[in-house]
Amino acid sequence: MIMNTTASNSIKVRDNAKLVLSLLVAAVLWFVMFSPWTAPHVNFWLCMTASAIILAGVACAFGKTIFCYQLSDFLLGFVIAALLWGVFFVGDKVSQLLFPFARTQVNLIYNIKGNLSPTLLALLLLLVIGPAEEVFWRGYVQRTLSKYRSPFVAFLLTTACYTLVHLPSGNFMLIMAALVCGIFWGGLYWLMPNRLPTIIISHAIWDAAAFVWLPF
Repeated sequence: MIMNTTASNSIKVRDNAKLVLSLLVAAVLWFVMFSPWTAPHVNFWLCMTASAIILAGVACAFGKTIFCYQLSDFLLGFVIAALLWGVFFVGDKVSQLLFPFARTQVNLIYNIKGNLSPTLLALLLLLVIGPAEEVFWRGYVQRTLSKYRSPFVAFLLTTACYTLVHLPSGNFMLIMAALVCGIFWGGLYWLMPNRLPTIIISHAIWDAAAFVWLPF
């Protein structure tokens, strides 16, 4: 019994150490992309794509995240993405009434698109960036936290971390958007931990819709 407890504690310590290291990597990558000291010196979309691939690799290596898609994942994922788009549509209108700086800050977010081809951007969001973020944040971080804490606490901690990595941007609207998305997708994973593929698809579709197809 003592040996089993010792082994279990050792696994927990290793898992927590890997998780902390992973979160530090994410924080550094997001700092480079968004901070005013580093962002002007990097290609945002090249950096974002590389960061997404790195985090997905970390999730697969440390968390052994494995999943497969079903037709229902695509159908439900589309519905969830449409629902979140609606939430942001309403939120965009309300924020402009409440905050005089809202539109300016939202425009700054869209200025990140630069001269990148809309088709290429949509493909990156659909096939790489959106899926990789969910594999890391929900498929690895929230799932790992759920092993040693209650699923609700894991949801809160993951949402907090997901929001905090956007702080270097200094953009209130982006930080609030990250908070809303973290609550939305993290909440879905808390309620439906077996539907990660659905959440991945919803994130990918929402990204492409919000940035390319139906911007706010």
